[in-house]
Amino acid sequence: MNIPERTIERLSIYYRHLYYLAQQGTFNISSRSLASIVGEKPETIRKDLSYFGSFGKTGSGYVVNDLKREIAKILGLEQGRRVAIVGMGNLGLALVGYKGFEMLGFKIAAVFDNSLNKIGKKYRGRLCHNIADFSRIARQEGIEMVILTVPTEAAQEITKLVTGSGIKALLNFAPVHLNVPKDVRVTNVDLATALKSLSFFVSRR
Repeated sequence: MNIPERTIERLSIYYRHLYYLAQQGTFNISSRSLASIVGEKPETIRKDLSYFGSFGKTGSGYVVNDLKREIAKILGLEQGRRVAIVGMGNLGLALVGYKGFEMLGFKIAAVFDNSLNKIGKKYRGRLCHNIADFSRIARQEGIEMVILTVPTEAAQEITKLVTGSGIKALLNFAPVHLNVPKDVRVTNVDLATALKSLSFFVSRR
């Protein structure tokens, strides 16, 4: 079965809100109430979940902890994912300190850079490794995913290094298209492009 990419994206959003609802002690929630929180239609939530089975009961809605746990299984978060950050510039430093990753099932297990001024230092308790040692450290730490926060001109070379070490999933903050093997998934986050889109919206008001 082909699952729409937008469905997977929405499941991630549902999971985040369910996590906070569980933290607040919410036991049950209807699809209508959840839809209001996440900004979707109730039928969209029901359709997204229907790809993976039957959840909730008519009249009583969803048990928050149960649905959160099931979505975690779907997204592969129940065991946690070990992530590396490559690039300890301002963005990398901000991300390594973000507490939300571990709450949502991601552990920043290693950080890397190529600057002698950063290698060997600790950032939020994590030793910064030389990017040249990526393959060895990635195996040692069980790294499954990489967040790239490197300059544009270095992004492709670093990508070749990490994918050559067996990494199949990249979150790329560099504003450049990355050439990767067919079995590697790249998700791009281009903050400048997003701001340009907002600028267009503001200019049309």
